[in-house]
Amino acid sequence: MIQPRPDAAPPTDWDLSPAPETVKVRIDPESRLYIDGGFAAAADGRTFETVNPASEQTLSRVADAGSADIDRAVEAARRALRGWSRTPAIERAKYLFRIARRIQDRSRELAVLETLDGGKPIKESRDVDVPLVAQHFFHHAGWCDKLRHAVPGRDPVPVGVCAQVIPWNFPLMMAAWKLAPALACGNTCVLKPAETTPLTAIRLAEIFEEVGLPPGVVNIVTGGPETGRLLVEHGDVDKVAFTGSTEVGKRIAASCAAKRRKVTLELGGKGPHVIFADAAIDQAVEGIVSGIWFNQGQVCCAGSRLLVEERVLEEVIEKLAWRMKSLRVGDPMDKNTDVGAINSRRQLDTIRGYITRGVDEGATLHECGDRPLPDRGFWCRPTFFSGVQPSQTIAREEIFGPVLAVMSFRTPEEAVARANDTAYGLSAGVWTDKGAKALEFARRAKAGVVWCNGFNRFDPTAPFGGFRESGFGREGGAVGLREYLA
Repeated sequence: MIQPRPDAAPPTDWDLSPAPETVKVRIDPESRLYIDGGFAAAADGRTFETVNPASEQTLSRVADAGSADIDRAVEAARRALRGWSRTPAIERAKYLFRIARRIQDRSRELAVLETLDGGKPIKESRDVDVPLVAQHFFHHAGWCDKLRHAVPGRDPVPVGVCAQVIPWNFPLMMAAWKLAPALACGNTCVLKPAETTPLTAIRLAEIFEEVGLPPGVVNIVTGGPETGRLLVEHGDVDKVAFTGSTEVGKRIAASCAAKRRKVTLELGGKGPHVIFADAAIDQAVEGIVSGIWFNQGQVCCAGSRLLVEERVLEEVIEKLAWRMKSLRVGDPMDKNTDVGAINSRRQLDTIRGYITRGVDEGATLHECGDRPLPDRGFWCRPTFFSGVQPSQTIAREEIFGPVLAVMSFRTPEEAVARANDTAYGLSAGVWTDKGAKALEFARRAKAGVVWCNGFNRFDPTAPFGGFRESGFGREGGAVGLREYLA
């Protein structure tokens, strides 16, 4: 997007007609567990509500899995393991190809369901999330008969029964990241989606039925934190894969270490955007917008710290403020919406707490326009702070919301030092027209992935993961396959 002069009037008065998504999606009033190839209520009959964060309306009552349900799911996965692991690789590939094709066939339905349950704009669900889900299944289908290339010099042997716990920010995509490599390697799985966004995982179970995936190969249990704890601590699980908060990840790591169990963790982040003075500023500003605001900042790899070379700091702030005022916050089902709803009331309260703290600690608050927000739902205007000091809370702690902290630097050495001044190490971005400078920064940055002149670009062929308190292990590519091989 080419930006006009910073002194031009921001397009806050553009009056676009609503462009609502027209696809109607079936949502069952009660959603059940998927265990051993069939749907069933929780053993004790417990349920919980999943709501639309844009309207606070209940979408469905979802089965709340307890200890008996977890036992049943893990037992089903264990029974299915022998047959699935011995299924010829070419046959496993056929199943993954069929899953990918059905995801494509039902892409509009899945995108709408993802937006209704999670609050993200429909254009992100439709154009980013669901296509990446299909890509991951296609990609790993191609790996099924090539696993010897992932682990040269030894026979590829599946780990066994995999417990997989995924978050609410990319529900369907995280399910694909976990399930596709595990199935390609011959493992069986028990997947637990986040309690606030379970519906697309349940719909994925319908696709598994449609393609004839053998019973027990994938089991899906829904519930809250206690359900997740029961699953990852189950005595008959061989491998744990978790994406979520650093606090929970530390507890899972300790539990798996005690049991000598294989584990991969993808945890929090405080990713830096580093803009050098020789960068294409308009392009960089657009990358910042897509990296922190288009996804409501609710991604662990969000670029939530902006480090700008001092001599272009004023220009970047002016252009960033202008671009921010053009963002449209509102109904996620409207194709004109740029920023949707926050996933839950609890998360919204957390974000507001950080904004208040940023003001109290002396940073300057900049907010997105003054258009009225909807009366119901969980809404937060895109926000950035200037005049931030590296020691302030908003510069150090993961906010998981549309809040950006802007700081400056003078030299490349200071840029690297400030980028690495965090307990996390998941992602980073660098903007410059000098290839050598970008590569040198990438070499020295303590981050699992560094994007050059871009941000939040994912590909199933490339590994993704972090260092330090951002976890360990990788997902995606040949390296990610090794996490599912003994």
